[in-house]
Amino acid sequence: MPNETVEIGLTVNGRSHRLAVPASATLLDVLHDLLSLTGTKKGCDMGSCGACTVLLDGRRVNACLALAAQQEGREILTIEGVAEGDALHPLQAAFIARDALQCGYCTPGQIMSALGLIAEGSAGSEAEIRENMSGNLCRCGAYANIISAIVDAASSPA
Repeated sequence: MPNETVEIGLTVNGRSHRLAVPASATLLDVLHDLLSLTGTKKGCDMGSCGACTVLLDGRRVNACLALAAQQEGREILTIEGVAEGDALHPLQAAFIARDALQCGYCTPGQIMSALGLIAEGSAGSEAEIRENMSGNLCRCGAYANIISAIVDAASSPA
């Protein structure tokens, strides 16, 4: 049935939501269309670019590949939930300080992926960061500055 919906409860950026979602909707579509959270970007829509990266129960996930109907009871963090009010997260501040963005389209996914890899303890060296960030593409080529920003944030006290 093409119009079938599923009711789910999930927490996004610390706020609980009860939603009726199309059974075939991706988490990315629900974030955009039902919750009006447009910071998470739709790039390739195939899980290859990382522009849609969010943290799902603290783990990095491509929201374009995750079915929303399977997220019952899960906790999702998007780029909109990273800052504390007007105070940027240290990683966001490091991206600005290191000029780790150009057009900015990939930046939310880069930051979410970097937050995940720092939390995983996978930011021990530049080589490790490069490997763990390889699923996030930047068409502008800001990789060196992105790596520097992650190194800065990973080495600063939390």
